[in-house]
This record gives sequence, C-alpha cells and structure tokens, in this order.
Amino acid sequence: MSSPISNFIEHHYRHFNAAALVDAAKGYKVHVESGKKMLVSLAGAMSTGELGLSLAEMIRQDKVHLISTTGANLEEDLMNLVAHSHYRRIPNYRDLTPEQEWELLEKGLNRVTDTCIPEEEAFRRLESHILDLWQSAEKKGERYFPHEFMYQLILSGVLEQYYEIDPKDSWMVAAAEKNIPIIVPGWEDSTMGNIFAAHCILGEVKPSTMKSGIEYMIWLAKYYEENAGEEGIGFFQIGGGIAGDFPICVVPMLSQDLSKEDTPFWSYFCQISDSTTSFGSYSGAVPNEKITWGKLHIDTPKFIVESDATIVAPLIFSYVLGK
Repeated sequence: MSSPISNFIEHHYRHFNAAALVDAAKGYKVHVESGKKMLVSLAGAMSTGELGLSLAEMIRQDKVHLISTTGANLEEDLMNLVAHSHYRRIPNYRDLTPEQEWELLEKGLNRVTDTCIPEEEAFRRLESHILDLWQSAEKKGERYFPHEFMYQLILSGVLEQYYEIDPKDSWMVAAAEKNIPIIVPGWEDSTMGNIFAAHCILGEVKPSTMKSGIEYMIWLAKYYEENAGEEGIGFFQIGGGIAGDFPICVVPMLSQDLSKEDTPFWSYFCQISDSTTSFGSYSGAVPNEKITWGKLHIDTPKFIVESDATIVAPLIFSYVLGK
C-alpha cells in the first residue's frame, strides 16, 4: 500500500527539526505497535486550529488512549462542530489596529491569531443543553468530570441538529464514541468554566456538581498503575502549560509522594513546541530536564520538535496512520 505522506517526509525531512519530526513519528509508531498506550496532551488553540481533522482518526484507530487538554480545547472542538460557518478568518491579523480589534469584540468575534470564534453563535447552541445536564445531575445527587458532561451532551444526539462540519472531523465526537478518558486540568480557565461559575453565582447549580482537578489526579494515578505495566505509558505533548505539566507529574507523585518506587517512568516522550528555552519556562524545557524531576528515565526515547504544532502534529499523525 502506498504511503505518500510518509514517503515524502522520509525522503525530504533529513535534518534539523525536520529530522526530529521523522524520528518522533517513527518512535510513536513503534511505541503503539508494541502494545503500549499513548497519552496526547493538547495546549494552545489546537481545536480552533482544527486538529480534529487528523486527531479524530488517530483516536478511531486506537493510536491515542488518553488525552489531557485545556478546557478551551475541550469546548472549542464542539464550538467548531456546531458553529463552523460563523467563524471568520483574518489573514491580515498582524495589521489590525486596536480600533479594529474592538470592532471584532462588538461583533462577538473573539480572535485567536487569524481565526475569530463566534462565541455567541457557538454558546447559544451549547449552553442551554449543558446547563440541563448540570442541573439534572445535581437533582440526582450525581457528580461528573467536565469531559463526562461533554460526552453526555454529544452522545445524547441533541447537538446533531446544529452540526456544520462532518462529525468524523471532530476529535471530541471520536473520543466520546470510543469513550477514551480525558483529563482537563484547570477546566475553570475556559469559557464553559466561566459559564458554570456564573450559574453557580446565580444559584442555579452547585460547584460540587463538577468534579475537581484533584479528583482528576487521583483518577489518573489509578489509571497509570492499571495501564502502565512494567514499561510505562507514552507521552506526546503538543505545546506546554498545564495540559502537559499536570499529567506528567503523576509518575513522580506515585514514586515519590506515595513511595511506590516500582512505578515505571513515561516510556516515550515527544514535545512539539516553539517556546524558547529560558527562565524556567515549562513550555520551553528540554526533555532532559524532566529526568531530574523523576518523570523520564535516562533511556526513555525523547524528542523535541521546535516548530508549529499546526504543521507538525498532522504530519506525525499521518505517518503513524501509515498515510
């Protein structure tokens, strides 16, 4: 079977960041084909960048087993799903004046680089339905994680009336259908988190209805122990920040804070980042720094591709999928 994308990058990507991309892709493929699990972390605005076009297929083909994501990426994939036609692309975003930025705000268009998110359109189609789920859970005395409420929303079918893209290109739809676990550290730092807080202030729902970040870490500790085996789980990190830092810490927590010294290190590590390595930046920290924190072993395959994740990630995913 011909693999034009894989063949192209193997032939042309021979040095520097290009070679690192190929090495990381080969390492990822070897890792999952040997039967080990892979975590993918999503920082930045990957959902607004429509990473679902490649990530959804990775999920469907069991190349991703666990996701750690910001609350923004969690909700923005659904926003793109139900309000895609209302998005606005601004190629000349570098030239905008403050007055032009203000005009976008007045039109309800929140800008992420060259793409404006139509929050009014998107959340008008999401908020009432998710509020029903929050309130229903509270009445039943039930509590769920943020992503579990999103899964309920997707699987209920209530959003299908609003779909504006092919659902096969939504990574959240793929994740819900496969019921793969998601970790959403710092979910409160998202528009949906702000909306939830607002409804709590209005007395329409209680904060305790939403499970917390600490509960996510407790869940992750159990998951890691049950799924890491003797060799560990892989870690594919897109960007930096809390989406990556939160889950990677579960290994030193288990080995150091819980004295479970036989806990295996993360068994593969790749980070795609264009952050500068300086002044304590986690996003720009090289993989070897993680050895000193008890996250990676000396022998863990380590890769860093210092480039734009919107370019790099789809190429690596295509390679892993054999395209």
